[in-house]
Amino acid sequence: METEEGEDRTPLLKEPQPDTVPACCSARYNLALLAFFGFFLLYALRVNLSVALVDMVEPNTSLAKNTTSNVCPEHSSTINVPRNTTGEKYSWDADTQGWILGSFFYGYIITQIPGGYLASKIGGKLLLGFGIFGTSVFTLLTPLAANLGVGYLIAVRALEGLGEGVTFPAMHSMWSSWAPPLERSKLLSISYAGAQLGTVISLPLSGLICYYMNWVYVFYIFGALGVLWFFFWMWLVSDTPETHRSISHPEREYILSSLKDQLSTQKSVPWTPILASIPLWAIVVAHFSYNWTFYTLLTLLPTYMKEILRFDAQENGFLSALPYFGCWLCIILSGQIADYLREKKNLSTVCVRKCFTLIGMIGPAVFLVAAGFIGCNYALAVAFVTISTTLGGFCTSGYSINHLDIAPSYAGILLGITNSFATIPGMVGPVIAKNLTHNNTVGEWQTVFYIAASINLFGAIFFALFASGEVQDWAVSGYHLHRN
Repeated sequence: METEEGEDRTPLLKEPQPDTVPACCSARYNLALLAFFGFFLLYALRVNLSVALVDMVEPNTSLAKNTTSNVCPEHSSTINVPRNTTGEKYSWDADTQGWILGSFFYGYIITQIPGGYLASKIGGKLLLGFGIFGTSVFTLLTPLAANLGVGYLIAVRALEGLGEGVTFPAMHSMWSSWAPPLERSKLLSISYAGAQLGTVISLPLSGLICYYMNWVYVFYIFGALGVLWFFFWMWLVSDTPETHRSISHPEREYILSSLKDQLSTQKSVPWTPILASIPLWAIVVAHFSYNWTFYTLLTLLPTYMKEILRFDAQENGFLSALPYFGCWLCIILSGQIADYLREKKNLSTVCVRKCFTLIGMIGPAVFLVAAGFIGCNYALAVAFVTISTTLGGFCTSGYSINHLDIAPSYAGILLGITNSFATIPGMVGPVIAKNLTHNNTVGEWQTVFYIAASINLFGAIFFALFASGEVQDWAVSGYHLHRN
């Protein structure tokens, strides 16, 4: 492996090639698949409240502060009366709803860095498993909390956030032991794509459950599925290839040899060089910027569809989900393309990460601004928001897994750091957007889209200037700087 270390464009692996260890039914792809379902449920548990909230609030309360705009004509010819109106209704105004939606992130931000640190100490398997298990249990308690009062609901959502906060750092930490460098984009894009598909399916499904059953079942059904997943995870997964029960010998050797010069053996975490690392701050800025747009849309798209474009609740669920379906497809495809470019076309890792991040952040900014300018053209509005979110999928093979390129041993901790900053938009973005759209005019929503696009643009440029694709000096103990 040392023969061409000075050549940045050389693919990293010159040892057992991937074709000697088939991907099909391998332990690493089984891990990716189980993780995919885990993140699927995680996001289903996260976004179901956005849909259920529309049904939980008395129709006239949200209008006291946020009035429905009459710019666009009512879109549905028939006014659908929900089949089931047995769910309890609460009189929460728009600001209260903003706090309910934002409360999740107050828990989520607290456990990011501890999650990364704990994962490096006790392993990601238990942390990720119990993170999702805890979130599922609190989801099951959501209807009870709503009955007890808005304070209880905010507390339960914050506790859900605590549980979910450890999951991404735990997963990154596991991949640092499991993902051969030239398969990183593929394996990570498969596992994290579950998050997008969870959004895609749970948005319309939550809408249908509210429509035909009752909003409480949104929480009961997804919560129960999360508990079920937990048992499969604990039974089938292990922290490292060495401890896996049924992994084949060639696969174990292939993974371990591909990572042997990339991992650090030192036990203490080099906090000072980590925090002084410019490539890490490039990821922080990109992650923050991307999430501003992502979270603003995630929590407020149903509102925009309903108040401005005047779609009814059922259409709203499906159309709100469409952008995330595009994003899911893009994540899966871009992961394959990124590794193909690195392995077959000899493109350097840093070049691939920067290009994918630029596409994944500038593209969405352009289409998001455009979406605010097309008036009541429903088809075009939905198309632009969908293209915007779809292009964002490129970021998964851009800044999103760059932590593993620059410091595989500390990937969980690095993700904890960047995700802490990237959670701030989830806390303040929706609250700012709700405050900017009290009258629900098209002009107000244009401002929301402008802010998101400018932040995206800044993040993309900063990442392109300062990112790296090399394992950093401080991340390997006693090894030479390794270029991948």
